[in-house]
Amino acid sequence: MERTVLPFESPMLRQVAAPVTAFGTDELRALVADMFDTMRSGRGVGLAAPQIGIGQRIVVLEFPGGERAPGEAPVPPTALINPVITSGDGAVEDIEGCFSVPGKRGYVTRHSRISYRAYDVDGNEIGGEARGFHARIIQHEVDHLNGVLYVDIANRTEPWDRTTTQIRE
Repeated sequence: MERTVLPFESPMLRQVAAPVTAFGTDELRALVADMFDTMRSGRGVGLAAPQIGIGQRIVVLEFPGGERAPGEAPVPPTALINPVITSGDGAVEDIEGCFSVPGKRGYVTRHSRISYRAYDVDGNEIGGEARGFHARIIQHEVDHLNGVLYVDIANRTEPWDRTTTQIRE
């Protein structure tokens, strides 16, 4: 089920999300499914639970490949619960957008490679390394869990009409 995305002004987007403590529940599975539905409906590549009014440390991401980030490897549908970025290196500036900040895009410098760990919906520890666009998506979404929006850390922003332009978000 598609959920409503909170706007930039919502206080929930400025709060640090709480860790998930109950894994493998029907409620958690339904929430993650709703997050994927919402993300896909908006043609996004990532979504954090606070963006739909849920103050928990959950993100979903998926990138099938293509024009949005030419030459970047696809990212399979992934749910990361209580994600932690454990290391990062390299720095690259690129364009980002956000469901919660319509009408803008920004140039943000992020690590080009990260290591991370998290849990899946059943509470199994997962993690690994992400590079390029995959790393950018995870960093963007983890920022949401910490009450940070890309516009807070962007080198610059500009107006953007999402209906006419693709963006790497």
